Amino acid sequence: MVVSRLFYCRLAGPGRMLQHEETMTNKTPLYDTHLECGAKMVDFAGWDMPIHYGSQIDEHHKVRTDAGMFDVSHMVITDLAGADARAYLQRLLANDVDKLKTKGKALYSCMLNEDGGVIDDLIVYYVDDDKYRIVSNGATREKDLAHMRAVAEQYDDITLRERDDLAMIAVQGPNAAEKLIAGMGGDPSLDPVRELKPFHSHSVGEMMFARTGYTGEDGFEIMFQGKAAPFMWKMLQEAGVAPVGLGARDTLRLEAGMNLYGADMDESRTPFDAGLGWTVAMKDDRDFIGRQALEKQKADGLPYRFVGLVLQDKGVLRNHQTVLCGEAGEGEITSGSFSPTLGKAIAMARIPASVPADAELAVDMRGKPKAVKQVKMPFVRNGKPLIEV
Repeated sequence: MVVSRLFYCRLAGPGRMLQHEETMTNKTPLYDTHLECGAKMVDFAGWDMPIHYGSQIDEHHKVRTDAGMFDVSHMVITDLAGADARAYLQRLLANDVDKLKTKGKALYSCMLNEDGGVIDDLIVYYVDDDKYRIVSNGATREKDLAHMRAVAEQYDDITLRERDDLAMIAVQGPNAAEKLIAGMGGDPSLDPVRELKPFHSHSVGEMMFARTGYTGEDGFEIMFQGKAAPFMWKMLQEAGVAPVGLGARDTLRLEAGMNLYGADMDESRTPFDAGLGWTVAMKDDRDFIGRQALEKQKADGLPYRFVGLVLQDKGVLRNHQTVLCGEAGEGEITSGSFSPTLGKAIAMARIPASVPADAELAVDMRGKPKAVKQVKMPFVRNGKPLIEV
């Protein structure tokens, strides 16, 4: 049975991007499976996706304490190949792919425009000396691919292949490894998966297992042939992995201090404006797109700090609420919500760089100032609160 399961996952044919005829939104190969699981579906960037399966709070806690799985097949998987692949990525990305020394290693980076604005954030995987895989956001699919193709035209030997035939499931939580292996039947070929370090990947046939995620917990993102997705989902369910929707995915990533494209960053903001300066590699003279703009911004003085906030009163922090910073002026919440783990409202915010780290701040909530405390992110990691509330 173990062999037949892996064989099916490796050899199933295309079927990742399907069209929903009535609404003209896309649906992943797991659309019918989500409905069978009782999901509430919503339109997310043109895709029919599950927001929850009954209780967003329960799903959040399941990931923090056990194991949950997300359908992330709407994300864009692009394979790069050719003798110029590494040189291409050195130009395309703000982070440095020369950090990828071992096969399977992954790197988080931003892809910038000439003004230093963030076109998208992504993960790149080192497959071989002339082969890489990029996973980027589904909501920015067309502009990402157009930009990537335009840059590729500058190189002689580089091909880009969008992998619409692949699906992607994220299994996250402290018991993710144990339950993933059990769901796959305990096959010995998956032993290296259990031993993966964070931000490393391992391939079994056409399946790629990456120890990455968007929750602040241990876990994996699995890429495989699309038509195998319903079968894989049900195997994982049988092993005790709970379905989790986009609602809990957002509160989990916020607690983990992880940026969301379109909220915390976009083409009008540089990585420095979004707390992502650590993803910019400028120690050598590598000429990546947007470098000159970033150098100028640093020389002129960075105008913002990116901070975590905890509401000290009742209420919920929301995106775009104004942060009152006294004489320093105003900031803005970029992502805000209620934290199920902390039992408090939390937010990520962009505030003037001149605001001291111990300054007393407030958020304008319907015309009333509500006190907030500055904290260092993440708020939660590996199931444990990292701040005092």
